[in-house]
Amino acid sequence: MDTIRAMHSLVRAVELGSLSAAARELGSTQPTVSKTIAALEQQLGARLLIRTTSNVAPTEQGRRFYERAKRMLEEYGEAVADVRGLIEQPVGPLRVSAPVSLGVLCVNALVLEFLAQYPEIEIELLLNDRFIDLTEEGVDVALRLGEEMPPNAVARRLARSPRYLVASPDYLRAHPLIERPEDLVGHSLLRFAGAASIDAVELFGPQGQLAKVPVQGRYRVNSALAIREALLGGVGPALAPTWLAGDLLGSGQLLRVLPDWQSAMQSVSVLYPPRRYQALRARVFIQFLAERVPLLPGFEPLGSASPT
Repeated sequence: MDTIRAMHSLVRAVELGSLSAAARELGSTQPTVSKTIAALEQQLGARLLIRTTSNVAPTEQGRRFYERAKRMLEEYGEAVADVRGLIEQPVGPLRVSAPVSLGVLCVNALVLEFLAQYPEIEIELLLNDRFIDLTEEGVDVALRLGEEMPPNAVARRLARSPRYLVASPDYLRAHPLIERPEDLVGHSLLRFAGAASIDAVELFGPQGQLAKVPVQGRYRVNSALAIREALLGGVGPALAPTWLAGDLLGSGQLLRVLPDWQSAMQSVSVLYPPRRYQALRARVFIQFLAERVPLLPGFEPLGSASPT
């Protein structure tokens, strides 16, 4: 049995959740991939996959074997590339994760730019707003917003985005003036569902003042894109990072409320699994993000003199 090929078949079957999908990617057939993995299971004396008519999932033994097999395959690939003198030519697949809104508005364009620079790299971009186990879900690189990071990943902060209180002109014309932070009381703020401190907002003034204002709101949603749409619809004001609302502020579709005040900035970080060896394709992508993200509209390099 070709053990390297069997490990590769298992890794892709786990990551794709399907023997048929793995077979198509590997240029094989579903029965061949199934027999290859069955032979690996027989060799190990352990069941690695739970098979159904439509998909597969790893057993506990299979999950643990997958994690080690993936690392071994990456190290093997680097060793082969080194011997062939290809170590400076990044090739192969990358699985990348990012929040949905950030992915749609920012990351997608960056990925397309990166692919144009590295034609031998393939990227699978997965957009979701939940914390994921990078190793368990086979993700090589992830982008995440905020300060809270999963414990089982290496995090590197890349940039940060100012957050302002914004609203549509229609909303501001139809509701009482907001001239001081305390005037927010009585307004219904749009808020991100599940966010910390959702019953109060903290604002920093031009002279370093701190105002913590209790707020209320009838609408909470776990999508920044939905908040953006609701802001445009005049549903209410909201604290929004400039990567999300900067273009709308520039066009006048949204206006800053309390323009001398702002909230703590929102950080964006790149995450990757804590592996001893990291594939070259992942390293060059992380470096690409470190160089390009701070230059994106709505982001600032780390160290700018603003509230944190």
